[in-house]
Amino acid sequence: MTPSPNHGERRGGVRPDLVVIHYTAMRSTREALERLCDPLAEVSAHYLIAEDGEVLSLVPEERRAWHAGAGRWGEVRDINSRSIGIELANRGDHPFAHRQMAALERLLEGVLSRWSIPPERVIGHSDMAPARKADPGPRFDWRRLARAGLSVWPEGGEAEVEAFSPSLRAFGYDPALPLDRLRDAFRLRFRPWATGPLSTHDAGAALDLGRRFPVDRRACGA
Repeated sequence: MTPSPNHGERRGGVRPDLVVIHYTAMRSTREALERLCDPLAEVSAHYLIAEDGEVLSLVPEERRAWHAGAGRWGEVRDINSRSIGIELANRGDHPFAHRQMAALERLLEGVLSRWSIPPERVIGHSDMAPARKADPGPRFDWRRLARAGLSVWPEGGEAEVEAFSPSLRAFGYDPALPLDRLRDAFRLRFRPWATGPLSTHDAGAALDLGRRFPVDRRACGA
């Protein structure tokens, strides 16, 4: 373990029931590690995964790491208290290495099992803070995680565009987000190839997610 001093108690004695995936947006794993362990930076994560697949444990899972910042998922607003944060060494403009993704899969299997976290509650930083963040970005392979049962992916289909906003809000996106922000956040994760106005394909995918994976309001305290 390479400990970071940047952590605290989970507020209200809650357990983690989310996993938030990030990219570091830095030139190297070493540079990211130094920042995540710098007390002056006041940022951290539970894990940092290097491009070669090395997993660095920075904060014990039972502690509150400082990785998410302001944002929301369902009714959860203090994301740090309710989540495990995983940083992937990646500048944000290139694909994620196979060994890094394989290491992430192994890590997620353990985390989800230990804390009984369902795959739909593995989200990106951009999902819970779309006004501020774009990581892990359009190069991240969410479909691969879904095939491994470690995240979710929408099935195909079309729907009326009016179904888009309520469906994504049912899935977990912030209900205060305007339509264009919802569209951009959704496409960044699930349809990064899509452009132009909101489409029936966007709405169909969102409707499927909202129906199959509605936010569990009982688990999501403010």
